[in-house]
Amino acid sequence: MKKLVFPAAAAFCLFQLTSCLNTEREVGTSKNADRLFTPTPEANRGRVTERTVLRTVNATHTFSSPKSKDTFVLQLRGPKISTSQAHFIIISSSGDTLRNESMPATALIRNQDIADPQATTTRDKEIAILQGMNSFFRDDRFVQPAVPKAAIQPENVDSQSWKTVKSDNRAVGFDYPSADGRERRLAYSKEMSRAVIIAE
Repeated sequence: MKKLVFPAAAAFCLFQLTSCLNTEREVGTSKNADRLFTPTPEANRGRVTERTVLRTVNATHTFSSPKSKDTFVLQLRGPKISTSQAHFIIISSSGDTLRNESMPATALIRNQDIADPQATTTRDKEIAILQGMNSFFRDDRFVQPAVPKAAIQPENVDSQSWKTVKSDNRAVGFDYPSADGRERRLAYSKEMSRAVIIAE
């Protein structure tokens, strides 16, 4: 009896071991059994890249038309908050892209958000960037009319853009920080059918 138990137990263990083993060919998703398994792009979904969206802030506001509101979007894209790019997009109510620009995320940092610039840590910068995102579309950044009647045209602004917006007292201006950290004012020119910079 003992002679039969040991070989039977060994055969059972060997059967269990071989049934647990799978080749790459068996676990692949390929319909061709001769083809080795290769990871698909979906397998890399968890990887953080320059295109990864870390955070998005949205707002709706009257801009290109007094009859409907446009969508303002600010997206942070990149592997880390402190080194990411902020993408500023304006989409009209009809789905047209009125503005699409990018700037370093550090342009969102306001001086008052950092107590001591010399002793700033990466975490401090990240918190300041996120605070800048939260306040990017504040109501006080939207002004109407976009160009006051007494305003004088800045030197670095296109004269046609300036004149078309200044003549429209219903035009809405939006103030935001540019890539170099200076404030810009953006407005929609109905005559030119596009968003233009009217102050920098």
